[in-house]
Amino acid sequence: MSLRVYNTLSRHKETFVPLEPDMVRIYVCGPTVYDEAHIGHGMSAIIFDMIRRYLEHKGFKVRHVMNFTDVDDKIIDRALRSGQDPLQLAQRYIERFREHMAALHVLPPTVTPRVSRTIDEIIDMVSRLIEGGYAYESEGDVYFRVRADDDYGKLSRRDIDHAVSSDRQRFGDELKEDTADFAVWKGQKTATEPAWLSPWGMGRPGWHIECSAMVRRYLGATIDIHGGGNDLIFPHHENEIAQSESCNAAPLARIWMHNGMLQLRGEKMSKSLGNMVTIAEFLDEHEADVFRILVLGSHYRKPLAYDAEIVEQAKRALARLRSGLRPPQGSLDTGPEVEHLLAAATKARVRFEQAMDDDFNSAGALGHLHDLVKAINMARDQGVGGDAFTGAQDTLRDLAGILGLQLSAAAPGASDAAPFIDLLIEVRTEIRKLKQWALADTLRDRLAEHGVILEDSRTGTTWRWQD
Repeated sequence: MSLRVYNTLSRHKETFVPLEPDMVRIYVCGPTVYDEAHIGHGMSAIIFDMIRRYLEHKGFKVRHVMNFTDVDDKIIDRALRSGQDPLQLAQRYIERFREHMAALHVLPPTVTPRVSRTIDEIIDMVSRLIEGGYAYESEGDVYFRVRADDDYGKLSRRDIDHAVSSDRQRFGDELKEDTADFAVWKGQKTATEPAWLSPWGMGRPGWHIECSAMVRRYLGATIDIHGGGNDLIFPHHENEIAQSESCNAAPLARIWMHNGMLQLRGEKMSKSLGNMVTIAEFLDEHEADVFRILVLGSHYRKPLAYDAEIVEQAKRALARLRSGLRPPQGSLDTGPEVEHLLAAATKARVRFEQAMDDDFNSAGALGHLHDLVKAINMARDQGVGGDAFTGAQDTLRDLAGILGLQLSAAAPGASDAAPFIDLLIEVRTEIRKLKQWALADTLRDRLAEHGVILEDSRTGTTWRWQD
């Protein structure tokens, strides 16, 4: 089965064929670095990390570019309030973001450009847009002439007619030809804000032009995949397309991929709403793999709900996966039990890849990992060991690694709980010998509340994580 990917531009799944054989060029919009990164940023990073890892598993070499917006109104305002230099403030949060990504096991991008280090390319692109009649200067600002782009709105499917004014008007402190036009260069308004010399005076880039210039510099005029949150479809990505394709006379991206938003108590998580959970706050209480399972347990295009119960579900799911790595209890290496385990490992790998080939369906892929864990734990209970058992566990590790899961890095209270569970089973066995059935049942029920299922038989008691 070939890889099929949902394209926001076409609104359907398409067979993925890169522009260059064995090479995939991806650009993902990164954070505006004016504050601590929240778990919404972490969600997007993990999704595109998963996509990159799977593409590499498929044999592609991936050139992955993710930018840092280090010149922006929010950064300038924050720096002004705190008495800091805007670029120094941005640098501090860039370093923090990198620390958080490493803690989440996110592979570092191939290149992480910044606005402040791409000014020459941005000025060149703005100049080209003016020369082509797609942009115009107005009192030190430069605006993109939206009406000059015949297919503007093709990504978001928005009609801009309602936003258009036929007369030249002043809107606030902006002088535009058209209300729909947007800034690609902003003239310097105060002496304290970062500014660079340009043909239009001292100023700084508009938000959208930065990504167009970075894509062009580091990946070329046309790339394979452009990604980001679905909140960026309009206006950011729409405006990127307009600028880039007007300047380069070539499609910006073959495929546009957008992840859903993370929601806290039914509403989008954001700094402006004041309902943000930072990555640091999450990692203070939970393992990185818990968050990764939470994110990958839902399809990337869907909204992701977040609350304490969902976190606990992810913790239990992680513990169940790790239970498949417990050592064997026997050495049986032939027979129907062994054949069943070998077949289960083969089936898991095939179905894992089928799920991932269907628009990176990580939730389905995780489900097949849990099926493999069930088969491994059943085989352990049946006394299976040897190469078959080790091979099934290697398959589990390999497939989990494609999703970026670090199953071997168990924290106290996760797979390290196994010795304590075994001890409780020994105690319960002695209690049963004394015919204290009520107490034995209480122990069984309390363990079940924590996802540990006890199974009594004539040969003894075994346990497994709840499926």
